[in-house]
Amino acid sequence: MAVPMPSKRRSLVVQTSMDAYTPPDTSSGSEDEGSVQGDSQGTPTSSQGSINMEHWISQAIHGSTTSTTSSSSTQSGGSGAAHRLADVMAQTHIENHSAPPDVTTYTSEHSIQVERPQGSTARVAPKYGNAELMETGDGVPVSSRVSAKIQQLVNTLKRPKRPPLREFFVDDFEELLEVQQPDPNQPKPEGAQMLAMRGEQLGVVTNWPPSLEAALQRWGTISPKAPCLTTMDTNGKPLYILTYGKLWTRSMKVAYNILHKLGTKQEPMVRPGDRVTLVFPNNDPAAFMVAFYGCLLAEVVPVPIEVPLTRKDAGSQQIGFLLGSCGVTVALTSDACHKGLPKSPTGEIPQFKGWPKLLWFVTESKHLSKPPRDWFPHIKDANNDTAYIEYKTCKDGSVLGVTVTRIALLTHCQALTQACGYTEAETIVNVLDFKKDVGLWHGILTSVMNMMHVISIPYSLMKVNPLSWIQKVCQYKAKVACVKSRDMHWALVAHRDQRDINLSSLRMLIVADGANPWSISSCDAFLNVFQSKGLRQEVICPCASSPEALTVAIRRPTDDSNQPPGRGVLSMHGLTYGVIRVDSEEKLSVLTVQDVGLVMPGAIMCSVKPDGIPQLCKTDEIGELCVCAIATGTSYYGLSGMTKNTFEVFPMTSSGGPITEYPFIRTGLLGFIGPGGLVFVIGKMDGLMVVSGRRHNADDIVATALAVEPMKFVYRGRIAVFSVSVLHDERIVIVAEQRPDST
Repeated sequence: MAVPMPSKRRSLVVQTSMDAYTPPDTSSGSEDEGSVQGDSQGTPTSSQGSINMEHWISQAIHGSTTSTTSSSSTQSGGSGAAHRLADVMAQTHIENHSAPPDVTTYTSEHSIQVERPQGSTARVAPKYGNAELMETGDGVPVSSRVSAKIQQLVNTLKRPKRPPLREFFVDDFEELLEVQQPDPNQPKPEGAQMLAMRGEQLGVVTNWPPSLEAALQRWGTISPKAPCLTTMDTNGKPLYILTYGKLWTRSMKVAYNILHKLGTKQEPMVRPGDRVTLVFPNNDPAAFMVAFYGCLLAEVVPVPIEVPLTRKDAGSQQIGFLLGSCGVTVALTSDACHKGLPKSPTGEIPQFKGWPKLLWFVTESKHLSKPPRDWFPHIKDANNDTAYIEYKTCKDGSVLGVTVTRIALLTHCQALTQACGYTEAETIVNVLDFKKDVGLWHGILTSVMNMMHVISIPYSLMKVNPLSWIQKVCQYKAKVACVKSRDMHWALVAHRDQRDINLSSLRMLIVADGANPWSISSCDAFLNVFQSKGLRQEVICPCASSPEALTVAIRRPTDDSNQPPGRGVLSMHGLTYGVIRVDSEEKLSVLTVQDVGLVMPGAIMCSVKPDGIPQLCKTDEIGELCVCAIATGTSYYGLSGMTKNTFEVFPMTSSGGPITEYPFIRTGLLGFIGPGGLVFVIGKMDGLMVVSGRRHNADDIVATALAVEPMKFVYRGRIAVFSVSVLHDERIVIVAEQRPDST
């Protein structure tokens, strides 16, 4: 069966290079994709008022144009969203339909003028017309006879063999200004100033625990035999079942040993508030979970990282810098992982390049001392102490640590519980990395708060059987699954019309990389194939997240199958100028984007200009999404300067005043807030490249490369896109790994 790939563009080799940038037609759904389905009340269950995207955008131009400058210009997540967001965007029909950007060649209308020497103009004339007048060393002319040959030699030596660099590139200020002048015909944002969007109120549920440790204590004592986590082996068989009783007792054991068995009684190696790193492989979530909650109970700060493969691994050097800056001296690991680490001839684990000196501590229960009967962990209400540090890899390869406080951790779990409608004893299948990001938040943290049962699928099993996660959904009748679009894609590739597949139990399929614009094609293709297997359209829930802001937005599960998801067809030409313009689906020069749902409960979101002062965007302008909420990261550990620029942003109105007294956090996501409060993401700040004043996104260029170079020539997941500075401008570089069997 022919399976549509995530990027379904036709080969553009026969077209001009100017058309080579156009994105694929990412739609394969049957619904009308030219409109965004809004919600006049801002709630996912209401189906009032389907708002046509083009009509909605043009309304902002021809309707109300009053700019909101009040410092409290926030809009509730939905009351009257359709009316008040009529000026959320603007649309003008640009008569000049200029060609889309070409990412394969560089053609600038304002190219630098090259002055080439003509004939003898490059010759340097003698300072004095009379060859007999020469200068001494101090510049005083003297009278002397010089032969014609010597004079000719002097003139020859004075004339350079090649024109100097300035003949090729004139680095004059005027020339640079000329290069930077914008195209007078470029589209410009014309809408009113946007309104900050407020999410629904975070509900106060009486039985919510005061902290995550308190939740673990509750379930560990009340329901000790309830399954918490089931791990799978590479054959898809259950390898181990961790109950809430075992998680509670083993976490207590780890906490006691961390505090009392490392160092001496007078000089313990680890005290409450210290940082320790967690080094666990991707196929052992149970050991990681026990160690993580052991750290929370001991009030030490876990820093989860990847397992180092070699002593001189380049990526692990940056991790080592993070560990050093966090003051980490102890690494918690499993028995199997400890045995697999590189060893010196004496059997000791060598110090990895760039890493601080570490004491490796195995957390298996058989290696630990039993705590005394009178010892009990200090469980208190969530506060502003640091709960854990999640690492983030930047565009340049550097690694930063994002600190998450205990109150932020608890509030985030509460917000996810409310947004996803989690209930006790639900089963969730998790394919994601459980050590960070969406996999950690849903599969390790929020699951324990709600006493859920997590079925963890290791990626080693996914490589052998890409359908394994679907089979586990059917086997356990799971209500929720956490996947990425790649998992949906490879399930499609492996699918052979198996008869025993039934996905009717799923009420929520969380797509963790839903913020990637190209994930929509995987979602559409997956729905088309598995709709006949019980999968409902409203089950697919893309979400947007970032290490700094945690979960930014998520599409809510709904029982209304008549409410199609929000999507917009945007002009790529407009997007390169940061402007939203609705286009038609038939063109190749469009980007079809799906919504990532509504703002999180208890949060406020706005969009600010990516460069310079954080000024609110206009309603038809692409900006960086910023969030104000308790449930976010608080800082980059030990980096106060970078923290201020990211975690302490005060969005400004056009009149120059802040919209609120509370700081916002930059999410690193580029996008806009559409009709009904739906959030749309079109790229990331880290993937943004500015070439000749126009913005290009790395994800778009990867999709372009895959469309031009068929999959049989290039590995889909091994393409790197970055930019380099050349002559005061950026140039795009694409590195793709060729398949060994291709010619």
